[in-house]
Amino acid sequence: MNRTSTVGAEARRRLLAEIPLTEHHRDLAGVPTAVLEGGSGPPMVLLHGIGQSALGWIGVIPDLASSWTLIVPDLPGQGASEVPGDVTLTAGRVVEWLAELVAATCAAPPVLVGHNLGGAVAARFAAEHGDRVAALVLVDAFGLGPFRPAPRFAVSMAAFQMRTTERTRDRMLGRCMVDFDGVRGDFGERWDGIADYALDRARTPGVRAAGRMLMKEFALRVIPPADLAAIPAPTALVWGRQDPEARLRYGEGAAARHGWPLHVIDDCGADPHLERPDALVAALRTALRAPHGRTRS
Repeated sequence: MNRTSTVGAEARRRLLAEIPLTEHHRDLAGVPTAVLEGGSGPPMVLLHGIGQSALGWIGVIPDLASSWTLIVPDLPGQGASEVPGDVTLTAGRVVEWLAELVAATCAAPPVLVGHNLGGAVAARFAAEHGDRVAALVLVDAFGLGPFRPAPRFAVSMAAFQMRTTERTRDRMLGRCMVDFDGVRGDFGERWDGIADYALDRARTPGVRAAGRMLMKEFALRVIPPADLAAIPAPTALVWGRQDPEARLRYGEGAAARHGWPLHVIDDCGADPHLERPDALVAALRTALRAPHGRTRS
Protein backbone atom coordinates (compact mmCIF):
# COMPACT_ATOMS: atom_id res chain seq x y z
CA MET A 1 0.00 0.00 0.00
CA ASN A 2 1.36 3.42 -0.91
CA ARG A 3 1.49 5.79 2.03
CA THR A 4 1.14 9.53 1.58
CA SER A 5 3.17 11.63 4.00
CA THR A 6 1.59 14.44 5.96
CA VAL A 7 3.22 16.94 3.59
CA GLY A 8 1.93 15.07 0.54
CA ALA A 9 -1.60 14.74 1.94
CA GLU A 10 -1.73 18.44 2.79
CA ALA A 11 -0.43 19.41 -0.65
CA ARG A 12 -3.13 17.29 -2.31
CA ARG A 13 -5.83 18.77 -0.07
CA ARG A 14 -4.76 22.33 -0.93
CA LEU A 15 -4.74 21.65 -4.67
CA LEU A 16 -8.12 19.91 -4.63
CA ALA A 17 -9.60 22.99 -2.96
CA GLU A 18 -8.44 25.04 -5.99
CA ILE A 19 -9.94 22.71 -8.62
CA PRO A 20 -13.64 23.11 -9.57
CA LEU A 21 -14.18 19.35 -9.84
CA THR A 22 -15.27 16.72 -7.32
CA GLU A 23 -12.99 13.87 -6.34
CA HIS A 24 -14.50 10.39 -6.57
CA HIS A 25 -13.00 6.99 -5.84
CA ARG A 26 -13.79 4.13 -8.23
CA ASP A 27 -12.60 0.54 -8.42
CA LEU A 28 -11.44 0.05 -12.01
CA ALA A 29 -9.85 -3.22 -13.19
CA GLY A 30 -8.99 -3.98 -9.56
CA VAL A 31 -7.26 -0.62 -9.04
CA PRO A 32 -8.81 1.80 -6.50
CA THR A 33 -8.72 4.98 -8.58
CA ALA A 34 -8.98 8.66 -7.66
CA VAL A 35 -10.96 10.54 -10.32
CA LEU A 36 -11.80 14.25 -10.55
CA GLU A 37 -15.17 14.79 -12.24
CA GLY A 38 -17.28 17.81 -13.17
CA GLY A 39 -17.90 20.49 -15.74
CA SER A 40 -20.56 20.85 -18.40
CA GLY A 41 -20.87 19.48 -21.93
CA PRO A 42 -19.72 16.35 -23.77
CA PRO A 43 -17.22 14.13 -21.94
CA MET A 44 -13.47 14.67 -22.07
CA VAL A 45 -10.95 12.38 -20.35
CA LEU A 46 -7.54 13.85 -19.42
CA LEU A 47 -4.67 11.40 -18.83
CA HIS A 48 -1.53 12.76 -17.18
CA GLY A 49 2.12 11.88 -17.74
CA ILE A 50 4.65 9.84 -15.79
CA GLY A 51 5.44 11.03 -12.27
CA GLN A 52 2.45 13.38 -12.28
CA SER A 53 -1.20 13.15 -11.24
CA ALA A 54 -4.60 14.54 -12.13
CA LEU A 55 -3.70 17.59 -10.03
CA GLY A 56 -1.17 18.68 -12.66
CA TRP A 57 -4.04 19.69 -14.97
CA ILE A 58 -4.99 22.47 -12.53
CA GLY A 59 -3.96 25.19 -14.98
CA VAL A 60 -6.31 24.04 -17.77
CA ILE A 61 -9.26 22.51 -15.89
CA PRO A 62 -11.19 25.77 -15.24
CA ASP A 63 -11.23 26.73 -18.94
CA LEU A 64 -12.02 23.23 -20.19
CA ALA A 65 -14.77 22.64 -17.61
CA SER A 66 -16.84 25.42 -19.21
CA SER A 67 -17.19 23.37 -22.41
CA TRP A 68 -16.74 19.72 -21.43
CA THR A 69 -17.63 17.35 -18.65
CA LEU A 70 -14.17 16.43 -17.42
CA ILE A 71 -13.01 13.04 -16.16
CA VAL A 72 -9.48 13.38 -14.80
CA PRO A 73 -8.03 10.27 -13.13
CA ASP A 74 -4.76 9.46 -11.44
CA LEU A 75 -3.21 6.73 -13.59
CA PRO A 76 -2.85 3.27 -11.98
CA GLY A 77 -0.06 3.35 -9.43
CA GLN A 78 0.32 7.13 -9.69
CA GLY A 79 -1.07 9.91 -7.51
CA ALA A 80 -3.73 8.48 -5.18
CA SER A 81 -4.58 5.47 -7.40
CA GLU A 82 -2.88 2.80 -5.34
CA VAL A 83 -2.28 -0.65 -6.79
CA PRO A 84 -3.08 -3.40 -4.25
CA GLY A 85 -0.41 -5.99 -3.56
CA ASP A 86 -2.45 -8.79 -5.15
CA VAL A 87 -2.85 -6.90 -8.45
CA THR A 88 -0.22 -7.22 -11.19
CA LEU A 89 0.04 -4.04 -13.23
CA THR A 90 0.43 -4.81 -16.94
CA ALA A 91 -0.20 -2.90 -20.15
CA GLY A 92 -3.33 -4.97 -20.73
CA ARG A 93 -4.68 -4.13 -17.29
CA VAL A 94 -4.06 -0.42 -17.86
CA VAL A 95 -6.02 -0.49 -21.13
CA GLU A 96 -8.77 -2.46 -19.33
CA TRP A 97 -8.67 0.16 -16.55
CA LEU A 98 -9.28 2.93 -19.07
CA ALA A 99 -12.11 0.96 -20.70
CA GLU A 100 -13.82 0.62 -17.31
CA LEU A 101 -13.24 4.32 -16.56
CA VAL A 102 -14.92 5.36 -19.82
CA ALA A 103 -17.81 2.95 -19.26
CA ALA A 104 -18.37 4.19 -15.69
CA THR A 105 -18.12 7.93 -16.30
CA CYS A 106 -18.98 8.75 -19.92
CA ALA A 107 -22.55 8.74 -21.25
CA ALA A 108 -21.13 9.02 -24.79
CA PRO A 109 -17.73 8.34 -26.37
CA PRO A 110 -15.37 10.98 -24.93
CA VAL A 111 -12.66 13.18 -26.31
CA LEU A 112 -9.54 11.43 -25.04
CA VAL A 113 -6.57 13.69 -24.25
CA GLY A 114 -3.32 12.04 -23.22
CA HIS A 115 -0.08 13.73 -22.21
CA ASN A 116 3.34 12.07 -22.22
CA LEU A 117 2.89 8.51 -20.95
CA GLY A 118 -0.86 9.13 -20.77
CA GLY A 119 -0.72 9.81 -24.50
CA ALA A 120 0.67 6.33 -25.16
CA VAL A 121 -2.09 4.82 -22.99
CA ALA A 122 -4.72 6.85 -24.87
CA ALA A 123 -3.35 5.82 -28.28
CA ARG A 124 -3.26 2.13 -27.33
CA PHE A 125 -6.84 2.36 -26.09
CA ALA A 126 -8.03 4.15 -29.24
CA ALA A 127 -6.37 1.50 -31.41
CA GLU A 128 -8.18 -1.29 -29.55
CA HIS A 129 -11.49 0.46 -28.79
CA GLY A 130 -11.86 3.05 -31.55
CA ASP A 131 -15.65 2.98 -31.39
CA ARG A 132 -15.48 4.22 -27.79
CA VAL A 133 -13.54 7.41 -28.58
CA ALA A 134 -15.08 10.53 -30.17
CA ALA A 135 -11.70 12.19 -30.80
CA LEU A 136 -8.10 11.67 -29.72
CA VAL A 137 -5.58 14.39 -28.84
CA LEU A 138 -2.01 13.33 -28.07
CA VAL A 139 0.07 15.91 -26.19
CA ASP A 140 3.86 15.34 -26.31
CA ALA A 141 2.99 11.66 -26.35
CA PHE A 142 5.30 8.73 -25.70
CA GLY A 143 5.13 5.69 -27.94
CA LEU A 144 5.23 7.47 -31.30
CA GLY A 145 8.99 7.02 -31.54
CA PRO A 146 11.90 5.65 -29.48
CA PHE A 147 12.37 7.04 -25.98
CA ARG A 148 15.57 9.01 -26.52
CA PRO A 149 15.48 12.11 -24.33
CA ALA A 150 17.97 14.93 -24.73
CA PRO A 151 21.23 14.04 -22.93
CA ARG A 152 21.11 16.89 -20.38
CA PHE A 153 17.53 16.00 -19.46
CA ALA A 154 18.39 12.29 -19.23
CA VAL A 155 21.21 13.05 -16.78
CA SER A 156 18.96 15.18 -14.57
CA MET A 157 16.23 12.52 -14.68
CA ALA A 158 18.68 9.83 -13.58
CA ALA A 159 19.95 12.04 -10.76
CA PHE A 160 16.38 12.56 -9.53
CA GLN A 161 15.75 8.82 -9.54
CA MET A 162 18.93 8.12 -7.58
CA ARG A 163 18.46 10.96 -5.07
CA THR A 164 14.86 12.14 -4.86
CA THR A 165 15.28 15.57 -3.30
CA GLU A 166 13.90 19.04 -3.86
CA ARG A 167 17.16 20.05 -5.50
CA THR A 168 17.27 17.18 -8.01
CA ARG A 169 13.53 17.61 -8.68
CA ASP A 170 13.95 21.27 -9.54
CA ARG A 171 17.04 20.62 -11.64
CA MET A 172 15.11 18.04 -13.69
CA LEU A 173 12.14 20.38 -14.11
CA GLY A 174 14.52 23.13 -15.13
CA ARG A 175 15.71 20.88 -17.99
CA CYS A 176 12.13 19.93 -18.80
CA MET A 177 10.81 23.49 -19.23
CA VAL A 178 11.92 26.50 -21.22
CA ASP A 179 11.22 28.95 -18.38
CA PHE A 180 11.01 27.06 -15.10
CA ASP A 181 11.21 30.20 -12.96
CA GLY A 182 8.42 31.78 -14.97
CA VAL A 183 6.19 28.74 -14.44
CA ARG A 184 6.76 28.85 -10.70
CA GLY A 185 5.94 32.55 -10.67
CA ASP A 186 2.76 32.10 -12.72
CA PHE A 187 1.42 29.38 -10.45
CA GLY A 188 2.34 31.18 -7.25
CA GLU A 189 1.48 29.25 -4.09
CA ARG A 190 -0.15 26.51 -6.14
CA TRP A 191 3.28 25.53 -7.46
CA ASP A 192 4.45 24.49 -4.00
CA GLY A 193 1.50 22.11 -3.78
CA ILE A 194 2.18 20.61 -7.22
CA ALA A 195 5.90 20.20 -6.51
CA ASP A 196 5.49 18.91 -2.94
CA TYR A 197 2.91 16.31 -3.96
CA ALA A 198 5.00 15.11 -6.90
CA LEU A 199 8.05 14.76 -4.64
CA ASP A 200 6.04 12.83 -2.03
CA ARG A 201 4.80 10.41 -4.69
CA ALA A 202 8.27 10.01 -6.22
CA ARG A 203 9.58 8.95 -2.80
CA THR A 204 6.89 6.26 -2.37
CA PRO A 205 8.11 2.73 -3.23
CA GLY A 206 4.81 1.55 -4.72
CA VAL A 207 4.57 4.61 -6.96
CA ARG A 208 8.17 4.18 -8.12
CA ALA A 209 7.58 0.50 -8.93
CA ALA A 210 4.40 1.29 -10.87
CA GLY A 211 6.22 4.07 -12.71
CA ARG A 212 8.94 1.68 -13.86
CA MET A 213 6.33 -0.72 -15.23
CA LEU A 214 4.42 2.05 -16.98
CA MET A 215 7.60 3.38 -18.57
CA LYS A 216 8.62 -0.10 -19.74
CA GLU A 217 5.23 -0.82 -21.32
CA PHE A 218 4.22 2.59 -22.67
CA ALA A 219 7.38 4.67 -23.17
CA LEU A 220 10.10 2.20 -24.11
CA ARG A 221 7.88 0.29 -26.54
CA VAL A 222 7.01 2.07 -29.77
CA ILE A 223 3.38 1.65 -30.82
CA PRO A 224 3.36 -0.14 -34.22
CA PRO A 225 2.49 2.33 -37.01
CA ALA A 226 -0.13 -0.13 -38.27
CA ASP A 227 -1.93 0.10 -34.92
CA LEU A 228 -1.87 3.89 -35.05
CA ALA A 229 -3.13 3.85 -38.64
CA ALA A 230 -6.08 1.72 -37.52
CA ILE A 231 -7.37 4.37 -35.08
CA PRO A 232 -10.74 5.43 -36.53
CA ALA A 233 -11.30 8.49 -34.33
CA PRO A 234 -10.22 11.94 -35.54
CA THR A 235 -6.74 12.41 -34.08
CA ALA A 236 -4.61 15.50 -33.51
CA LEU A 237 -1.18 16.16 -31.99
CA VAL A 238 -0.08 19.01 -29.70
CA TRP A 239 3.64 19.43 -28.99
CA GLY A 240 5.95 21.73 -27.09
CA ARG A 241 8.61 22.79 -29.57
CA GLN A 242 11.48 22.37 -27.08
CA ASP A 243 10.31 19.08 -25.49
CA PRO A 244 13.46 17.20 -24.34
CA GLU A 245 11.58 13.96 -23.48
CA ALA A 246 9.30 13.14 -26.43
CA ARG A 247 11.13 14.96 -29.21
CA LEU A 248 9.17 17.05 -31.69
CA ARG A 249 10.51 15.03 -34.60
CA TYR A 250 8.42 12.05 -33.46
CA GLY A 251 5.28 14.16 -33.53
CA GLU A 252 6.25 15.44 -36.97
CA GLY A 253 6.82 11.90 -38.18
CA ALA A 254 3.44 10.69 -36.90
CA ALA A 255 1.71 13.71 -38.46
CA ALA A 256 3.30 12.97 -41.83
CA ARG A 257 2.55 9.23 -41.72
CA HIS A 258 -1.04 9.41 -40.55
CA GLY A 259 -2.21 12.83 -41.73
CA TRP A 260 -2.86 14.01 -38.18
CA PRO A 261 -2.93 17.78 -37.59
CA LEU A 262 0.08 18.91 -35.52
CA HIS A 263 -0.16 22.02 -33.33
CA VAL A 264 3.26 23.18 -32.11
CA ILE A 265 3.49 25.44 -29.04
CA ASP A 266 6.51 27.73 -29.10
CA ASP A 267 8.59 28.53 -26.00
CA CYS A 268 7.40 25.31 -24.40
CA GLY A 269 9.07 22.13 -23.24
CA ALA A 270 7.59 18.79 -22.21
CA ASP A 271 4.63 19.97 -20.13
CA PRO A 272 2.33 22.43 -21.98
CA HIS A 273 -0.36 22.08 -19.30
CA LEU A 274 2.09 23.58 -16.80
CA GLU A 275 4.25 25.86 -18.94
CA ARG A 276 1.74 27.20 -21.48
CA PRO A 277 -1.75 26.27 -20.20
CA ASP A 278 -3.56 28.97 -22.19
CA ALA A 279 -1.81 27.91 -25.39
CA LEU A 280 -2.67 24.27 -24.71
CA VAL A 281 -6.36 25.07 -24.22
CA ALA A 282 -6.34 27.12 -27.44
CA ALA A 283 -4.66 24.25 -29.31
CA LEU A 284 -7.21 21.75 -27.96
CA ARG A 285 -10.10 23.94 -29.04
CA THR A 286 -8.58 24.42 -32.48
CA ALA A 287 -7.86 20.71 -32.88
CA LEU A 288 -11.38 19.72 -31.89
CA ARG A 289 -12.96 22.28 -34.23
CA ALA A 290 -10.85 21.40 -37.25
CA PRO A 291 -11.91 18.68 -39.69
CA HIS A 292 -9.74 15.58 -39.71
CA GLY A 293 -7.09 16.22 -42.32
CA ARG A 294 -3.45 16.74 -43.14
CA THR A 295 -2.78 20.16 -41.61
CA ARG A 296 -0.22 21.73 -39.36
CA SER A 297 -0.12 24.94 -37.32
